Amino acid sequence: MAKASIAAPTAAPTADFQTSGVFDELGMERDPNNLYLQVIDSVLQAADILELPHHLKLILAQPKNEVMVHFPVRMNDGDYRLFKGYRVQHNNVLGPYKGGVRFHPDVHLDDVKALAALMTMKCSLVRVPFGGAKGGCKVDPRAIDHDELMRVSRRFITAISNIIGPDTDIPAPDVGTNAQVMAWFADTYTNTAGSYSRHDAMRVVTGKPLEMGGSLGREKATGQGVVDVLAEMLPGMGLPIEGARVSILGYGNVGSWTGRLIEEKGARVVAVMDHTGAIRNDEGIDAVLLAEHVAETGGVAGFGTAHGRTKTGRHTQADADAVTAEEFYRTPVDVFVPAALEQMIDVEKAGWLECKVVAEAANAPTTPQGERLLQARGVEVLPAILCNAGGVTVSYLEWVQNKQSVSWDLERVDTTLNKHMVLAARRTLLARHRYECDMRTAAYIAALENIGKVYSLRGIFP
Repeated sequence: MAKASIAAPTAAPTADFQTSGVFDELGMERDPNNLYLQVIDSVLQAADILELPHHLKLILAQPKNEVMVHFPVRMNDGDYRLFKGYRVQHNNVLGPYKGGVRFHPDVHLDDVKALAALMTMKCSLVRVPFGGAKGGCKVDPRAIDHDELMRVSRRFITAISNIIGPDTDIPAPDVGTNAQVMAWFADTYTNTAGSYSRHDAMRVVTGKPLEMGGSLGREKATGQGVVDVLAEMLPGMGLPIEGARVSILGYGNVGSWTGRLIEEKGARVVAVMDHTGAIRNDEGIDAVLLAEHVAETGGVAGFGTAHGRTKTGRHTQADADAVTAEEFYRTPVDVFVPAALEQMIDVEKAGWLECKVVAEAANAPTTPQGERLLQARGVEVLPAILCNAGGVTVSYLEWVQNKQSVSWDLERVDTTLNKHMVLAARRTLLARHRYECDMRTAAYIAALENIGKVYSLRGIFP
């Protein structure tokens, strides 16, 4: 199939909450800073373009289930702390709920609701048979030690164990959680879930360590998906990936794997920023060495300050200069990859950016106002439900392997992932050209077409 060329971006609507009729009917607020309302408004705008039935808009505007839990955990000093957690199940018309669990001090219910809704769209876009869910716990995993983190993890999964399950709702890693946390989740669930065998109960989470049924390629999956999408779509924008200049916001799992994998395709990572600081080297930063530095020190700050200069004073890839946040955003690049938290690219940052493409590796990193400014400046924004869908895709592949008691080699995982990502990118491009809309709306349309067809076939019970 020939790759479609990409026309100049169409401007998004200039007013907020175009679908306020549904908001009014459901008694929803119109807070322009509320992430959940922003997401739902964008979804409903796409639903309007598709002329989906009104009852489907109502269904998609609110999650099916929202659960809030409070649980005590004994800390190392002998005192007990009460923690708050959430699990939101947005929609399961396509299959079991699926979505990560976030450990972060700023976890809030509406943010979790937004991420659950995005998961519904993401799973539909890449055509994996899952619905959307998300979870979170208000805790800073860097502020507690290993044993305390284990107890928080076990108590949280116990608190929500009655609403999750291998064929019901399957959590996965997200910000602040990893394969070790998933191992604690799985072990705790297998010891408390009486309706499944211990072997089958391990399917309750994905992103597990390989030794416990995890899949090859899962750790790099989200970053791999970002690079697969860029490799598919950049040529249509007249931007070959080889030689492209890239900057990355956030250098955790997603950002670091994106950097390493895009470097393998001949691109140059020239600027990186995270919570510790920002660095820049116009000749290119060694993404692998930077990942090792972050693993050792906890952030990008200080990378290469003690070495890396040649005798002539030129930079090498093992070196970088510290820069301010504004200097980071103003670094001229072809592709900017936000891979940190939500809502970081506001109007101010959008005005600073000097890039041709924004590839959203994080969930909802761009505010609606920031996106409108980027589009007005001719910057293409590739939405998160497309770019970062690699994680849930390989999570699905892990779930399938567990269900069949098999283990795939890395080549099969990567090939299957690439197929899902490439086809999702082409669905988005097709919707964009068919409806002459911006790329985010096109991705939602491609997702909603699938959801709408399933609802039309299944009907509404009873």
